[in-house]
Amino acid sequence: MGWNEPPENKGKDPWGNRDKGDGPPDLDDIIKKMQKGIGGIFGNRPTKIGGNNSAFPFAVGIILLLIWLAFDATYLIDQQERGVVLRFGKHVDTLEPGLNFRFPRPIEVVQKVNVGQVRSITHKALMLTQDENIVDVEVAVQWRIGNADDYLFNVFSPASTLRQVTESSVREVIGKSKLDFVLTEGRSEIAERIQSLIQETLGEYKTGIYISTAEMQPAKPPEEVKAAFDDAIKAREDEQRQVNEAEAYRNDILPKARGGAARLREESNGYKSRIISKAEGEASRFGQLLAEYQRAPEVTRERLYLDAIESVFRNTNKVLIDNDNGNSLMYLPIDKLIDKRQNNSSTNANQNFNDTSTSSNIMDDTRQRLEQRLRGTR
Repeated sequence: MGWNEPPENKGKDPWGNRDKGDGPPDLDDIIKKMQKGIGGIFGNRPTKIGGNNSAFPFAVGIILLLIWLAFDATYLIDQQERGVVLRFGKHVDTLEPGLNFRFPRPIEVVQKVNVGQVRSITHKALMLTQDENIVDVEVAVQWRIGNADDYLFNVFSPASTLRQVTESSVREVIGKSKLDFVLTEGRSEIAERIQSLIQETLGEYKTGIYISTAEMQPAKPPEEVKAAFDDAIKAREDEQRQVNEAEAYRNDILPKARGGAARLREESNGYKSRIISKAEGEASRFGQLLAEYQRAPEVTRERLYLDAIESVFRNTNKVLIDNDNGNSLMYLPIDKLIDKRQNNSSTNANQNFNDTSTSSNIMDDTRQRLEQRLRGTR
């Protein structure tokens, strides 16, 4: 190509770039358009850049101020939080969970306090019991913020105050308890007393702290005297075992003794009732006999005599028979007949029945003869 020929790439610079008419939009055009739009919003006419009465920086400042106010005056309080409002450093209100609107800073400042979080502290130390023994005690205390206002403003350092109150309460409770009670069955009761005492002290200080739980770990003796304590614990276990065995023996023997006593009591009551009834019967019988004796003395005496003779001869096998022809007595071996009847009872029941009937007839005859003889004598 000659020097006088027109260039083929017209409108380009020597490096192959296009001129301004074909390039991207100019920065001045963008700024002018923005000024025009902002001026239309606020009712101002657009002006040139670099003029003394330009409203663009002022408009931008107003927009930024509005955004900052909207952001700084809005507070979103979580469900486990409370918002403490300070107006020029003075507490004026407490925000509940949700969306809240307050004056922006520096007029008001909102401090968020988490009242749902459970925190814990642990205290471990050697302490002196009531019976002057040293024991190693460890207590874990779980707590949370109950009142955000009291927690922030009433005490300078609530956590440090809680730790000191815990140490003081533990020493007071352990100092009023004996070693055996601390080492064995008193752990749960001591933990309850410690929790109650800590909460009472913190309530007096108005710290705004609520004690959830207080747990006491198993107490241990110091390492220097651990062997002696082990021996004491073993002796205590042996004592408890013997006590349990004694309790078991007592529980076994006492019901038996009570049963025997109740049986003797019932037997004595039965004997008493029987004797009383017998005595009452005898008294009633004597009263009836007395009435009959008053009516017919001779007949009553005879009847009493016959009853006495019958009772005497009832337990003997010998029978006396009165002979009407003379005073001689005839002896009958009734006892041998009865023995013979008893020996042959298994083989000859009918014969025994006849013998018994015969004996009964003989005794009835003898009784009639005696009655007739008595009547004749009298």
